[in-house]
Amino acid sequence: MSINFNKFVPRPGLVNKQGHLPDPSELVCVEIPKVFDQCLIKRCISYNEGPDTNTTDYELRSNPLDNPKIYIGCRDFKITLTSLEKIPLSCEDGFKKLIICYTISFYADFIDCDAVNRSELFEINRQDVIGKFYCPDSLSKASANQLISNGSKNDDENIIKLEMVADVLQAVLHEDENNCKVLDITLGYYIIVKCELIVQLLMPAYDYCPIPKEPCQPEPEENVCDKFNRSPIPKFYPDQNLTPLFPDCDCESDYKPDCKSEPEDDTRCNN
Repeated sequence: MSINFNKFVPRPGLVNKQGHLPDPSELVCVEIPKVFDQCLIKRCISYNEGPDTNTTDYELRSNPLDNPKIYIGCRDFKITLTSLEKIPLSCEDGFKKLIICYTISFYADFIDCDAVNRSELFEINRQDVIGKFYCPDSLSKASANQLISNGSKNDDENIIKLEMVADVLQAVLHEDENNCKVLDITLGYYIIVKCELIVQLLMPAYDYCPIPKEPCQPEPEENVCDKFNRSPIPKFYPDQNLTPLFPDCDCESDYKPDCKSEPEDDTRCNN
């Protein structure tokens, strides 16, 4: 059965029903970054003196703090790729060994003895080695009148991108060996390393994205009690963590619950 295109309004949204979209109006050629390879770096690091390891970092101790009383939390996590070295592997074409240096920065908030909110900046400089990473060179060469941020031309067409999710797992206020108040941090983070290359892709399209409707209007102020009275009754108790009493199928007459350990994390970064 054909789909009436006149009843379809193209716009971004979830495709939640199969067969309810009309045929696209055209095939378009777009130029976008395509991910050729990616891998995951997972670390849990704590403060320790000496050289950095996979589990320790001496920069996870703050500078001496002025009369700290209570640690509040950490915020504004950022990651910056500071240097990159790509070493081609002679045995396999397109694969390289990557040495990446990056900086993780965040703020730790605390309250001092005068009840004043204070912040301490942490900057963690790390290095990781990815032993085998598919990062092919572009076969075509392009020239454009665009410059990168520092004003020079970007001759390397590969894009190495870092994406991070991080959280402070533990923070301890105590006195160091010099009787100074310091904050020691235990940091857990995940980093996805991506190799991207600008390519042309062919994909179906309907048209340009439609122009939004009326200009954005501020939401009208609403009486908070009216809003409260319309809201559903909240849960009074948390969900129970119970295992099923019976299996989903009756394949086995004697059902015995089986505790299975979680699979170990499988990352592709060889460090």
